[in-house]
Amino acid sequence: MATSETEALYCIGCGAKLQTTDPKAPGYLPAGTMAKAQADPDGELYCQRCFRLRHYNDIQGVSLTDDDFLRLLTALGQSDALIVNVVDIFDFDGSVIPGLHRFVGDNPVILVGNKADVLPKSVNQRRLTQWLSHAAHEQGLRPVATLLTSAKKGHVEDLLATIEEYREGRDVYVVGVTNTGKSTLINQIIRHLTGEQDVITTSRFPGTTLDRIEIPLADGKSLIDTPGIIHHHQMAHYINKADLNLVAPTKPIRPTVYQLNPGQTIFLAGLARFDFLAGQRSGFTVYADNQLLLHRTKLENADAFYAKHVGDLLQPPRPADLADFPPLARFEFTPKQKSDLVFAGLGWIVVPAGQTVAGYAPTGVAVTLRPALI
Repeated sequence: MATSETEALYCIGCGAKLQTTDPKAPGYLPAGTMAKAQADPDGELYCQRCFRLRHYNDIQGVSLTDDDFLRLLTALGQSDALIVNVVDIFDFDGSVIPGLHRFVGDNPVILVGNKADVLPKSVNQRRLTQWLSHAAHEQGLRPVATLLTSAKKGHVEDLLATIEEYREGRDVYVVGVTNTGKSTLINQIIRHLTGEQDVITTSRFPGTTLDRIEIPLADGKSLIDTPGIIHHHQMAHYINKADLNLVAPTKPIRPTVYQLNPGQTIFLAGLARFDFLAGQRSGFTVYADNQLLLHRTKLENADAFYAKHVGDLLQPPRPADLADFPPLARFEFTPKQKSDLVFAGLGWIVVPAGQTVAGYAPTGVAVTLRPALI
């Protein structure tokens, strides 16, 4: 990496312009380290934040505003490009970019459902793909293709083939909200195309890519990784970073079956609640991270039980996070067919047809009903 002293340098981990003046701003690097980087044409250029993240799993906050992300989205419609929109299939409502269809213009969009590896093998993937397409349509998005992938497992061959099918010599922008595995997916694509390993900084923490990162393609165009858009109603934003594994599973989920009578409640730690209100004694299957606490109790005592034990027995949230943890909002359903009651970013419970149930989640986090995937 030969460079003059005046040429701008960029972190290859997060894309931020390197600078030596403000430790709290993106791209900070101590002056001595910067001088060494400038003197070494083959050195790896990582800002201090990315270096600490890669080697110590230590995340340092930086300030990116909603206006920064709005500027990013506006640029999409001003480019002639193929848009690859990465969503978390475990958290579609928390990972869809609000209003994306208004920003992409006439550019085609490929919808990629990531983290397929954490779903049980019993999930009908064709039905899941159809549901993702339908959910995207309800958001106003009309993807030219919808497919599932696993960035963690490196299953990107179908995605690469689909990109080539629709790219038609254009740049490719990869967009998504924080915590969808977007940068991990980009790293797998780079590895597949060049053999390079883990070029872009990745972690479980939201917002680790801070500026656009351009990866050259063979025809002179680029694959462009963009900063993760902040979705303020994502479950991950309401819990301690030490508990993020509970809302971003890394291992296949094992279902838990409860035989319930009307008048019983299941707490999903202190993050969500499920009430069986009316119907016949039935089996309800819970799909959530295997480490997440599930606690059954009587509906008549549920409010008092939650008030007493949230942050204690019902954890997360942790005691230190209770002051900023929003109250749970209630949603009631009586599905006409076997359905999944989905707690965005946390999991779902399979509800038999004709049973009246209620789901609770932190205010702002979606609780929805969809046709059962299993």
